[in-house]
Amino acid sequence: MIYTAIVFLPLIGALVAGLFGRVIGDRPSEIFTTALLMIAAVLSWVVFVQVGFGHETHKVQVMRWITSGELDTSWSLRIDTLTSVMLVVVTTVSSLVHLYSIGYMSDDDSRSRFFAYLSFFTFAMLMLVTSDNLLQMFFGWEGVGLASYLLIGFWYKKPEANAAAIKAFVVNRVGDFGFALGIFGLFFVFQSINFDAVFAAAPTVVGKTMMFAGYEVDTLTVISLLLFMGAMGKSAQFLLHTWLPDAMEGPTPVSALIHAATMVTAGVFMVARLSPIFELAPNALAFVTGVGALTAFFAATVGLVQNDIKRVIAYSTCSQLGYMFVACGVGAYGVAIFHLFTHAFFKALLFLGAGSVIHAMHHEQDMRNMGGLRSKIPLTFWAMTIGTLALTGVGIPHVIGFAGFHSKDAIIEAAYAANTPNQYAYWSLVIAAFMTSFYSWRLVFMTFFGKTRADHHTFDHAHESPPTMLIPLGVLSLGAIASGFVFKDYFIGHEEAAFWGASLFRAESNHILHEMHQIPAWVGLAPLVAMVIGFVIAWLYYIQMPWLPAATARAFRPLYLFLLNKWYIDELYDWLFVKPAFAIGRLFWKGGDGAIIDGTIDGTAAGIARITGRVVKIQTGYMYHYAFAMLIGVAALLTWLTYNAGLMGVVR
Repeated sequence: MIYTAIVFLPLIGALVAGLFGRVIGDRPSEIFTTALLMIAAVLSWVVFVQVGFGHETHKVQVMRWITSGELDTSWSLRIDTLTSVMLVVVTTVSSLVHLYSIGYMSDDDSRSRFFAYLSFFTFAMLMLVTSDNLLQMFFGWEGVGLASYLLIGFWYKKPEANAAAIKAFVVNRVGDFGFALGIFGLFFVFQSINFDAVFAAAPTVVGKTMMFAGYEVDTLTVISLLLFMGAMGKSAQFLLHTWLPDAMEGPTPVSALIHAATMVTAGVFMVARLSPIFELAPNALAFVTGVGALTAFFAATVGLVQNDIKRVIAYSTCSQLGYMFVACGVGAYGVAIFHLFTHAFFKALLFLGAGSVIHAMHHEQDMRNMGGLRSKIPLTFWAMTIGTLALTGVGIPHVIGFAGFHSKDAIIEAAYAANTPNQYAYWSLVIAAFMTSFYSWRLVFMTFFGKTRADHHTFDHAHESPPTMLIPLGVLSLGAIASGFVFKDYFIGHEEAAFWGASLFRAESNHILHEMHQIPAWVGLAPLVAMVIGFVIAWLYYIQMPWLPAATARAFRPLYLFLLNKWYIDELYDWLFVKPAFAIGRLFWKGGDGAIIDGTIDGTAAGIARITGRVVKIQTGYMYHYAFAMLIGVAALLTWLTYNAGLMGVVR
């Protein structure tokens, strides 16, 4: 009962707010949906304590779903340690975002619709993380995609919001195509898409091949790569990342919920859930590692020069997702989920803190028009400082630190222990850690320190956010401070094996967690040094010598423009895909529809109509004329049939 309540309470809130919001009003819709989410969050923490520390797997069948030939799937809830962690992340962040949105969206005229979308998204995400088969996972997968589209384009009167929503939807369909093919491949090979059946049979397929696209390929490798293609789209990995920064056109609470803490982590969860398959496909895991390392590095480089406060945090999210996939790629699935867990708190904190800044600055998002806000919004300043300390990984090795210090540094250590060629994964993450520190403190310094660059009217009227926005910041700040050292031993420490139980799988040859603790001391200190260097350079650039950023941009203008334009990947896609698609559309429109259909077929019909119109006026517009013509036709047809029947009788 408690499991079904967690999943379906958000759906009830979405239906009530969506269908009856105009009847009951915006305020009751806000309170009702928020209350249901808070109940779901409390229940999720109860489940986390009972199941996560009880090392059990529970299954609840909601209903029989699809039975067709050999395909037999039920709508079942799979509750194990991995699920319980995701339930806590999703419902906790979602309930805080609901509460925060009461204050942030107070002036909006469509609040019932907004809260219905938020609750529907939460339901879809809960469906995804509680799935017991791949079809159910795909149902939740597409549900969060739909909700993301609706929330990104919530302010549909803004052309930028509509374009961003369409872009997110289209790019995710590319990844989802691969995900669907992977599901088809699993069913083709195992005759089932239920997790238990697939996981049990996976070892029997090791080394076997199948035909794919005309080539004979390793079965588990190609299936794993297709499944990971879905993760690349949903989790905004390199080449399928372009939708994530543009998604900042949606309301800020959307960014905190969907694009920081939940939807974008669905790909990481999927790889961890399917670890019994990925673990048997080492080449696929190597690809996952490479993509994750490249994404972490790429997104960090772009974040260095962004000026929109939300886009800086968006690229930080993209980079941190790369860290998580590196952990999955080297077999440290528990480390990946640990960073997913801690990241949810401090990244949601940073996004909601940015929303508080935007609220204070009357919707200004450009950091070049901010500065000096520390005294105006002190609570927001401290909340974002805590989030930055957690993101950059501040802490004392083997003693204590903020959330990101424990989880992010563990990924870097695992990357070194994996011994990738030339240690490319390790060095990519260390360099990304340096850049993360720089652009994170750059954000803090440009926003809260120095003389204000805002107009006097905006700055003079800047004020702290209401309690409904500050309370979530306080709760998330506690998570950003404590979630690392409190849960470290259970996620990746000496309690790790008992904690995860059978919810995560590692092959007998996978000793990554043991090898992490055998690395040289300098390996663990390198990210700390990189973080300190990034902080010092940011302080020099934006506090001590504020003229230096402009001088550096002029001195390295080609590189600056390259990063500012996000490696020109959007422009490349525009040239490769968008313009050819428009050209083909114009060809079929002008050439096909205009010239052939309108010019030939319609033109011929119009010519015949003009000719016959001169001989006899066929179209009169009177109904009785048409009825009379039909009667004559029927009489002629009956006469012809009768005549032919008579001829047949004479012949016989």
